Amino acid sequence: MKGILAFTIGMILWASVFYHFVEGWSWLDSIYFSVVTISTVGFGDFSPETAAGKIFTMVYIIVGLGVFVTAATTVADTILSQDDKETDK
Repeated sequence: MKGILAFTIGMILWASVFYHFVEGWSWLDSIYFSVVTISTVGFGDFSPETAAGKIFTMVYIIVGLGVFVTAATTVADTILSQDDKETDK
C-alpha cells in the first residue's frame, strides 16, 4: 500500500514540477491542477496552453488515472479490512 501511495504522490509532484516550469503556473496552481486532473474531477479553471503541456496532460491522464484508481482502491480495501477486523471482535 505504501508503494502505490508513494508512486501516486510522486506522479503528482512530477506533474506539478512540469506545469510550474512549462506552463509558468505557481506551485499551488500546479499542484492543484495535478490533483484535480489525476482524480478526474477536472473543474476546468486551468488548462495547459503550450503544446508540450497539452501532450504531457494527455499522457498524465492516461497513466495517472490507473494509478489513482489503484491507490484509491488500495486505501478503501485497507479501511474496509480494518472495519471487518473490528466487527469480528
